[in-house]
Amino acid sequence: MADDIAVEALLSAQAEGATVFDTSDIYGMGHAQRLLGRMLAQVPRKKVRISCTLGAFKGTGLSPYSSLNLHGQVEQSLENLGVDYLDVLTLTHTDFGPRDRYLEDAQETLQALRDQGDVKAIGLRAPCRLVTGSTARQSSSRDHENAARFAYLFQRLGPDVISLSINLLDRPFLPGNAAKDSEGEEDIFSFAHRHGVATMAYKPLGQGLLTGKYGPDSVFLPGDVRSSITTRTLDIVHKHLRPLRERFGAEPQDLARIALGYCLRLCPNSIVLAGISNPQQASANFQGLNTELSDEDYDFIGAVYASLREELYCSQQQSRPSALRTSSLDQMT
Repeated sequence: MADDIAVEALLSAQAEGATVFDTSDIYGMGHAQRLLGRMLAQVPRKKVRISCTLGAFKGTGLSPYSSLNLHGQVEQSLENLGVDYLDVLTLTHTDFGPRDRYLEDAQETLQALRDQGDVKAIGLRAPCRLVTGSTARQSSSRDHENAARFAYLFQRLGPDVISLSINLLDRPFLPGNAAKDSEGEEDIFSFAHRHGVATMAYKPLGQGLLTGKYGPDSVFLPGDVRSSITTRTLDIVHKHLRPLRERFGAEPQDLARIALGYCLRLCPNSIVLAGISNPQQASANFQGLNTELSDEDYDFIGAVYASLREELYCSQQQSRPSALRTSSLDQMT
């Protein structure tokens, strides 16, 4: 029954206008791909784009990015999905082994997969914050290292798509703020535009927290990706969403509409990926976007999210030893 509902949700999203469906071989160890395959069997292949994230599962090999493993992951994903090609293959992480032992192997394999038509485009995950020049000297070593690593891999792998989290619960370097920051810092959307590549933004609903479905008393089962979220975090989110409830509606679909609309406003030329669990949720997400928000509404929403992020950041900093403090809400990204 649950599987049937999942397939119905995917069909509903496609009927509402969704054209990009994102999956991974580790979601249910292939089960999610097979469910998506059931949906794909019922719609014209040319009307949808399939993005698949690979690299988390290496089997008995030394690296998921060895040529043998990459070919195997793609072939298994194609079989699970019941398709002849992936529109986008995104690498889930940037660990190519000690001293990048498998980087050249991966580079050659990805090009071969493109050449033979199994994969149309390559995706690379990126940090939300790029720091260079004078800004790098003022930024944390972690920001600097992440940016340098991304720039190096971008040059080596030549991706067609950049994938990143647009989590509004974090303190990301939001698009459009470059003019407000130090010289030498560039947001990832500007970077992508400058290099002529597409972007895919995920986690626009903050793993469901921005929908208001979870309060301070919520309990997540072991294995749930949200199980590490603290009661304090849930309390802060619940409190700061109150102004949005009062202005736009208190139902989860009301708050989901606000979060999705705000993300699309921040990055209008990006693909925004949002999870769904049933047909009603899929329909509500799309129907909510038909309700226009004014510039005043967006300013109000932005101020609420900014206040929420600031308190989450301060709470996180206070709860960590100084040597472990970072500039992001790690459990949410």
